Formats: sequence, C-alpha cells, structure tokens
Amino acid sequence: MRSHLKPDDGSCLPVDGVPAPDACSTRPTSWTTRLRAGFRVASALAGLAFAAILALALASLLALVIVRVGTDWLDMGATGRSGRLHPRQLAMRELAVDVIRQILLAGLVLGAVRWRDGPAWRRTLALTPEPGSGPGLPLRRFALILLAWPLIHITWVTGTAEWLRVPISRHGTLSPGLTAGAAAAWFAYVLVLAPVAEELLLRGALFGRVRRLISPMGAIAATSLLFTLAHWSPAGISRPVTLIPLALMLGWLRWRSGRLWPCMVLHAWSNFAMIAYVLWPASA
Repeated sequence: MRSHLKPDDGSCLPVDGVPAPDACSTRPTSWTTRLRAGFRVASALAGLAFAAILALALASLLALVIVRVGTDWLDMGATGRSGRLHPRQLAMRELAVDVIRQILLAGLVLGAVRWRDGPAWRRTLALTPEPGSGPGLPLRRFALILLAWPLIHITWVTGTAEWLRVPISRHGTLSPGLTAGAAAAWFAYVLVLAPVAEELLLRGALFGRVRRLISPMGAIAATSLLFTLAHWSPAGISRPVTLIPLALMLGWLRWRSGRLWPCMVLHAWSNFAMIAYVLWPASA
C-alpha cells in the first residue's frame, strides 16, 4: 500500500508521479489540479495496459516464429521438402505455439521486472510477503474457496455459454492428432504454464503498480478487464464473459492475501475443474 512522505510544512510529496490526497494538505485543491491529477493517473493506467498487451503480443509473435521456422526446418531435414501439413502436424504446431507462448511470457515478465526493480523483483511480483500489502487471508478461508469454486465456476460458465448460445459440450475427447506425449504437454500447458505466466503478468507485475494509482477495487476491476480481454476468441464475447467471476476472484485473492501463489493455485484448479467437466466420460 502506498504511503506518502510528509515534510515539515505539512504538505505531502507525490509518490510515483501521482499527487497525494487532499487530506495531506490544508490548502484547497482547485478543480484544474484535480483534473490534471486524474489525467496523469489515467495516462499511467493506459501505459500499464499497453505494456501488458505488448508483452502478450510479443510472446505470441515470437512463439509463432519459433514454431514456424523450427518445424519447417525439421520437416525439410526429414523429408527434403515442405509439403501440405497433416491434421496431426497442425495439432502439434498449435500446441507448440501455446506452450512456447506461455514460457516466453513468463520469461519476459520475470526479465523485465528483474531489470527494473533489481533485488526487489520478488516483492514486486508478490512472490514474497510485503508488510501492509493486504488484510490477509486465512488458509482455512482459502481452502473453503477452493472447495466451493468448481461448482461456482462451472455453473457460471455453462449458464452464460448457454445464454450466449455457445453451449459447452460434455463427454468430449482430446484431439486425435495428439500423441500421448503431446497430451501430457497440453495438460501441463493448461494446468501449470498458463496459470503461472498469466498470473505473473496480471496479478504479479501489473496489479501492484495499478494499486499504487487507484483503490484496491479499481485495481481488481482493471486487471480483471485485461484478463478477460486477453482470452478473446473467434467465438466473440462468450469466452471473456464466462471468465468474469474467475478474474474478479483472482484479483480479490491478490489484494486480500498480498501474495501471488493463491492466484496461481485457484487459476490452475479452475482450469482443472473445467477439463474434468468437459472430458468426463458418459459411462462414469
């Protein structure tokens, strides 16, 4: 939580370029001063959103290039030519892009934060506790959240998907183009890589900086909006809408606990619940 330094004359110095609250000074603040302060906050928030989108876009682009160049080179080495891709090859390339993108995203976030903050990078990402960072979250309450969350999440996802006329299928199977090793890589991507990389970016590097500019609820809303928009798909608005409760809960956990690991755990647990719901066999 941001603190303001108070000099001897009773006024407050701005922190991170944002003026201190009016309560720190006995002098009246004009509407133009408030307008300029609001504009600076809005500009800072827009800059952080742009940085997050840029990191996502860069990771995606690099993953596409790596997979395209790497697989074409391997195909040329094996057959001497590059021909039409089979469905299994397409499925493998798509999976490779997903896996590499999340690895690159995590690497970009960790590298940028370590370069900017030096020894304090773990505290910036909420990997270590920071005094006064949040009210605290008892483990018993977190365990109750994990226990109830699959029912809450699946009910919301299936209900909104049905309302938006894109119902979630049941008793499905993985793509027949995936080998056993590729299936294991897909599970690792969904249950480990995606939760870790996305939480490092949104509830790690981004949340703390947004929190210095606006209230906790505002930071939760801002990071939740970015989280849902980052999952936009060709299906349109349905995917972001189904993720609204998860996004808000992840933000609340980050604020309440002051740590990142509960967000990663709930994110992975939520993904696992949906996988189990979709892939559960009809005869079970």
